Amino acid sequence: MHPISSLFLSQSYEDAWADYSRSLVRPQFVHWDYVVLTASNEQQAEGFRAQLEERRRAKFLPEKTKFEVIPDPGGKRVGSGGATLGVLRYIANQAGSSDFSGLRILVIHSGGDSKRVPQYSALGKLFSPVPHELPNGRASTLFDELMIAMSTVPSRVREGMLLLSGDVLLLFNPLLIDYSGKGAAAISFKEHVETGKNHGVFLRGEDGNVKKFLHKQTVEALRSYGAVNEQECVDIDTGAVIFSKEMLAALYGMISKEGVYDDGLFDRLVNEKVRLSLYGDFLYPLAEESTLEGFYKEKPEGSFCIELEEARRAVWKALRPFRMKLLRLVPAKFIHFGTTGEILALMRSGVEDYKDLGWRRHVGSSYHHDKVAGYNSVLSSQADCGNGCYLEVSYVHHGAKIGDNVLLSYIDVHEEEIPSNVVIHGLKQKDGNFVARIYGVEDNPKGGLEEGTFLGHPLMELLEKKGIPRSELWDEGEEPYLWNAKLYPACPTIKEALDAALNVYEMAQGNGDIDCWRGAKRKSLCSGFNEADTSALIAWEKRMEELVQMDKLLKMIQSGEQAVKAANILKAKELSAVQKEWLEKHLRKADFSERIRLNYYVGTAIGGSEGDAQIAECFQGIKDAVLASTLQDLKVNENCHIITDCHKVQLPLRVNWGGGWSDTPPYCNEKGGTVLNAAILLKGRKPVEVVLEKLEGKKIVFDSSDMDAYGEFDHIEPLQQTGDPYDPFALQKAALLACGIIPVSGGNLDEILERMGGGFIMHSEVRGVPKGSGLGTSSILAAACVKALMEFTGIAYTEEQLYSTVLCMEQIMSTGGGWQDQVGGITDGIKYITAAPGLKQEIKVHHICLPEDTVEELKSRFALVYTGQRRLARNLLRDVVGNYIGNEPDTVNALNEIQRVASLMAFELRRGHVDDFARLLEEHWELSKKIDSGSTNTLIDQIFDSIAPFIDGRMICGAGGGGFLQVILKKGVSRDAVHNRLKEVFQDSDIDVWDCELL
Repeated sequence: MHPISSLFLSQSYEDAWADYSRSLVRPQFVHWDYVVLTASNEQQAEGFRAQLEERRRAKFLPEKTKFEVIPDPGGKRVGSGGATLGVLRYIANQAGSSDFSGLRILVIHSGGDSKRVPQYSALGKLFSPVPHELPNGRASTLFDELMIAMSTVPSRVREGMLLLSGDVLLLFNPLLIDYSGKGAAAISFKEHVETGKNHGVFLRGEDGNVKKFLHKQTVEALRSYGAVNEQECVDIDTGAVIFSKEMLAALYGMISKEGVYDDGLFDRLVNEKVRLSLYGDFLYPLAEESTLEGFYKEKPEGSFCIELEEARRAVWKALRPFRMKLLRLVPAKFIHFGTTGEILALMRSGVEDYKDLGWRRHVGSSYHHDKVAGYNSVLSSQADCGNGCYLEVSYVHHGAKIGDNVLLSYIDVHEEEIPSNVVIHGLKQKDGNFVARIYGVEDNPKGGLEEGTFLGHPLMELLEKKGIPRSELWDEGEEPYLWNAKLYPACPTIKEALDAALNVYEMAQGNGDIDCWRGAKRKSLCSGFNEADTSALIAWEKRMEELVQMDKLLKMIQSGEQAVKAANILKAKELSAVQKEWLEKHLRKADFSERIRLNYYVGTAIGGSEGDAQIAECFQGIKDAVLASTLQDLKVNENCHIITDCHKVQLPLRVNWGGGWSDTPPYCNEKGGTVLNAAILLKGRKPVEVVLEKLEGKKIVFDSSDMDAYGEFDHIEPLQQTGDPYDPFALQKAALLACGIIPVSGGNLDEILERMGGGFIMHSEVRGVPKGSGLGTSSILAAACVKALMEFTGIAYTEEQLYSTVLCMEQIMSTGGGWQDQVGGITDGIKYITAAPGLKQEIKVHHICLPEDTVEELKSRFALVYTGQRRLARNLLRDVVGNYIGNEPDTVNALNEIQRVASLMAFELRRGHVDDFARLLEEHWELSKKIDSGSTNTLIDQIFDSIAPFIDGRMICGAGGGGFLQVILKKGVSRDAVHNRLKEVFQDSDIDVWDCELL
């Protein structure tokens, strides 16, 4: 298509969409009074009605327009002309008038049985897919495109009827339509003569009316009539024609007497034998040079007969007084959805001609395979699909193998192998069975036994090779066409039907299991269509739409897209039954990383309380997986026993310098963690203290001074309950399990304490440290409990075993936190800590040995500043971890970068470069704010700003937002100088420098 034409049509479409959108919300917008769809039978009509109802519920049809579906009477083909008379009967009855004044009527004829594109028979070509996603996100159909394109036409015609063909898409600007005459107007586009020879062509007279109507003439004949212009184009019959109210009244006069409908007249004209054609019978008399004798000879839709001759005589009398104006619309485009080959060609490459209209090879689908077009379909990345294929409302699963040039429609393919150059269409029947119809891309179902082909071979060859008598495929007296050959076994499931269809293919190649085929009840293309369950087809469409959404989410996860974009994927605030089944299935087989993200992305997509519950499943899944990896190695220590009457453990606090957050699940489990931190004294003491004392009685007692909690336990079961986050003794209980003092389940406390030599009381306390300090007190207290228990009960350990046991304890408590705090406080010094990816984290601790002068410089320049406030951030951990799981770029990049910074910090400290270390601390502070914007606030910013002239580096402690801040002072600056500045600015507040010392 020429770029200028493409641009014009693109703008025209945008205008049409704007008009259609207005018609949906503005009752006063000039609209169609009636939109009538004709169907080939009641079966097809049911499908049309269901499609209309779905659009009505979605508020995608104008409320002021009345929509109706009229099937051919009794399922007998009465021709498009007969169907038009049926529409006039309906309109006259609805309007209570036979003059059709003031009515704007749109009629779309179904396109018949769709014999040459059998996959569209059940729902009609009218609702066949168009490779276009509408601006509102819907996958479009021919019906949708026609409704949008014609939405402006009512304002261009005062009254009358616009008739369209349901197998042709017209692209044009409705503003080009200008007609207010008393006859008819044919809407024509310029098309190449090679296209025109397969359709109707108009020959225009000097007065602008149609001079001749040339139906399916040869190129030579069209040239001889003068119908071909210098550009080798003709005025093609698009199937779109306007009838004035006068002409409608004349047509209605053929089936009425003095304006009153007459059954007898209707039945004589509207029947299977006469089969009046809208185009061959109603338009021919309107051409200037038409003659009655020529009319009698025009090729009919059915067969020549006396009844047709009488009907044509009546039509001639009614319509000959009228003329038909030729409306040449340029630029415009005519797209015929006539054959499987045309559809494949359109989807393979033809869409490129319409890319400016938003057409593309993948619509409503979850994949973008260069060689496989798709409409409302899913293609597994683990499937093998050939070139030039088109998936239509289908699902190709892992392990499937698809040949070249294949069209799959309404089918699931699992591990089957589909041969090249075939169409397979799944269809549920009204009796609950399924049939999969397979035929060749080039097969013409209208082909007969003698000349027709089937799956790459003459149809006759199938009968001869397999010894199939004609009576097995066709009933006695039935014309032997591929359309009505009983080839396809009906099966209880779609999978069995697909297997049966592939067996039919093998039979056509001279192989296959003919006994199995003979033993099955079989359907033809025709009977399969007539007995189709159209509601099941529409349900299948809905199912595939929902599965596409879920597969899109999965592919978003696999490609690393952000979770926030998932909100545009799911169209509802809760999962459907189909989507829940999909999710459960995929959660069962997914690995850890994919499993947690499936829950998180789905929760983000649906939002609300349902979404929150799904996100909660994500975080619970993290805890469960980490805990499971821990519990599998937990063993009861049968040899431990109390070796002293009293034992005390005191531990320092820690300051985090680099890599904080990289130790947090699931980041550390997937990417590994890298942290640099140091142990500190606060006001000259180690604030974390655990004291164990032996008791004579067989009980375990917990006494937590700072929590003001006391509890005695003489049964084991309460000690094994660690899942309550509000339990004041959750930490102490987890320590018992991690050290192997008691089993995870079962056991007898009396027996255990008897073996150990008595009961005991555990005193625990954190002294002189404000709540929410950011100095790791809770985790370090956990470490103190473990260390004290091991030493109190004689359990030998290495430093690595101590770290491992403390980590196990943290995971039993399921806090969701990381491992750096307890490692930072459990031993003295500066520690560079790493862990490789894995559910079970194996911590490697490297003690940083610094030159003596560096140690002294660092001690003199390091300071802690208390903010005087405590951060209240209940969802902090969930927010940060959620941003990582949801692949927020700032969070992910910063989490990766802080590990690099931590490594560089260790490198610079080893070299004695404290200034470079301070610079990296500043860099880390900026990264920390990207990970968690709540790590700072106005007060923290003000504190840092007020002392900026005194410092070279700044950082929060812990998660920040309150508690302590840490700084590296400039050389020669004392802590007193910072103290004085803070008091100058903040006066009598709690904001001040605290006494601390690096250990």
